[in-house]
Formats: sequence, structure tokens, C-alpha cells
Amino acid sequence: MTIILITLLAGLVAGILSGLLGVGGGLLLIPIMIFLLGMSQHAAQGISLLVIIPTAMAGIWQLHKAKMVNYNLALYLACGSILGALISSTFVQYIPAAQLKLIFGVFVIIMGIRTILKTLKS
Repeated sequence: MTIILITLLAGLVAGILSGLLGVGGGLLLIPIMIFLLGMSQHAAQGISLLVIIPTAMAGIWQLHKAKMVNYNLALYLACGSILGALISSTFVQYIPAAQLKLIFGVFVIIMGIRTILKTLKS
């Protein structure tokens, strides 16, 4: 029961972050699945990618109604993203979990610092 509650609350917070900031799965769900649910980095990334689909569809629907979606740009981004995901998901399974966690953590820190610095400059 506790795992179900943690999972539902994590999903709720990820959905809020996704709708508010366009992030959630990677930044929130992966650490929760690893540290609270005891999953491997690889499994957490796979589940996070699957959760993105219905979450994104719900957010897109709301933003579509507000006429805030550029479908041409999204098409180009999707083509590149699909190709990148196919390439990286082919070899990610061969990266040790500890190294993958380090790569993930460094990426999140760098992006956070970059976001803060850009915000302070504007």
C-alpha cells in the first residue's frame, strides 16, 4: 500500500511539474523510482519514458486549446528526438548503472545552474 501511495503521489507531482515547467519524469520520477522504490537506473528510465506519453498528451491537449503549440517546430523536434532516442536506447543498456546515475546527476546540475544563471542575467 505504501509503494502505491508513493507512486501515485510521485506521479501527481510529476504531472504538476510537467504541466507547469515541461519537466517531471526525468527530474522527479527517476530519482523517486531509484531511491524510494529501489529500481535500477535503467528500469527507471524506461518507465519514465513510458509515463511521458500520456502525460504529454494531457498537457498538449490543454496547450492546444490555448493555441500555444507550434506543430511544425514540434514535428522537427520529434524527428530528431526519435532518432536520438533510438540511438541512445540501443547502447544505454551497456552503461553501468553507477555511471548512468553520475551522467544523469551531472546533467541535471549543469542544466539547473545554467537556468539559474540565465534567469539572473535577464
